[in-house]
Amino acid sequence: MKSRITVAWSTVASLLALLPGMASHAHAGLPETSNITLRRGHPQDFFSGTTFGAVISRDSGKTWRWVCPDAMGYGGWRPEAYLWRESGDILAATGSALLHSPDEGCSWRTHPFFKSTWVTGLAAHPTDDRVFHAVTGRPGIANGLYRSDDGGETWTASPLLRTGLELNAVRVSPVAPRRIYVSGVSNNQMVVLRSDDAGDTWQEFPHTLPELLRPYALTVVAVDPVAADVVWVRVSAQGYTHLLRSDDGGRTLTQVTVLDDTFINMDLSSDGGTAWVGTLNSFFMGSSTGPLEKQPLPTGNACVLRDGETLYGCGSTWLHDWALARSTDQGRTWEHIFALYEIQGTQLCPRGTPVRDLCPARWPQLAEQLGAPLYPDGGVEEPPPPDAGPPDAGQQPPEQRPIEPKSGGCAAATGPTLPLLLLLSSLLPKCRGPRRPHR
Repeated sequence: MKSRITVAWSTVASLLALLPGMASHAHAGLPETSNITLRRGHPQDFFSGTTFGAVISRDSGKTWRWVCPDAMGYGGWRPEAYLWRESGDILAATGSALLHSPDEGCSWRTHPFFKSTWVTGLAAHPTDDRVFHAVTGRPGIANGLYRSDDGGETWTASPLLRTGLELNAVRVSPVAPRRIYVSGVSNNQMVVLRSDDAGDTWQEFPHTLPELLRPYALTVVAVDPVAADVVWVRVSAQGYTHLLRSDDGGRTLTQVTVLDDTFINMDLSSDGGTAWVGTLNSFFMGSSTGPLEKQPLPTGNACVLRDGETLYGCGSTWLHDWALARSTDQGRTWEHIFALYEIQGTQLCPRGTPVRDLCPARWPQLAEQLGAPLYPDGGVEEPPPPDAGPPDAGQQPPEQRPIEPKSGGCAAATGPTLPLLLLLSSLLPKCRGPRRPHR
């Protein structure tokens, strides 16, 4: 007999598929993770972007805290990825602003250097924690590549800077850091540009892709970890995502696979032989020369990050009970790390920081939606007043004690989706399942 939680999640998947406009994107409109990064040199530190801000863990994923979007100040431009320096700084390109947190996620600012343009891509040097490259893509002005040698504090334009150029991504070769790839549109033509000298000079390779009907949004997405000439791009055409590979430094492109879905990101094995691709609904794996095959997990909202020989994947809590998992067998099986209902309040930050000032008051509403502990103060741990006696044995102080949700709170949508999601709340009163490997 199936366990109660298995039956419940099966029911969730069935009901979500009935929601209006959600037949192919069953989790659309629900809170989700969207990317994952590890702090350089500190593999116990996780930072995950979400549709409701971000979550952070400092203990290898055992506990998670929320950073609300109001405190981050990114508006309607949510970052596709974050970079976490060894020093503790976190940076992200939103497609509009460049976000920078100098204190591990407690304070955030938009960098004033880019106030008149759009930062569309950001890449870190593979070994030097101080060096970053950013590209811009605001129509109607000069765009190009910018370099920072001090961890993102100051920026200098490279020789690649001109009008008629709109860039959308930048990647640095892990094996040859002076090799830089950027992509975008040059005078209305899709291009890959390559520098072999850290951005001083460039070669430009236009790609018309005549075999595709009205292709657009050609974007460089990965560089091989052992071969600097092997670069991957994606391009959209007629509702499909085409994943292409170049073995000659961007000069020519060969199609590897076609995805009937929205591309999220990809990564490659340490030897470059295996490729993993996450999409809005599925996860794909296969030889880096193709073909790629759909995998059983994760289903929904799949992102991927390789760290050494460990693979991390985003997934949908609403479909298989975890939002982040790890795999040590190249994505064949997954071990639960984190589900949205396990968030334990807001990030612990000093008074006077945006996260401390803004997020605790917003936590109870999000907690109800996720089925997470309803800390009345957002989960912020305060010392007791000087005249307060010790709490009863085995009891947490009132300001730290969670209040159980008044309802399941598993719905996080409005409008026509709300009635069915309220039904899900009754089916899953606490949205909680055991931590266990998923195979």
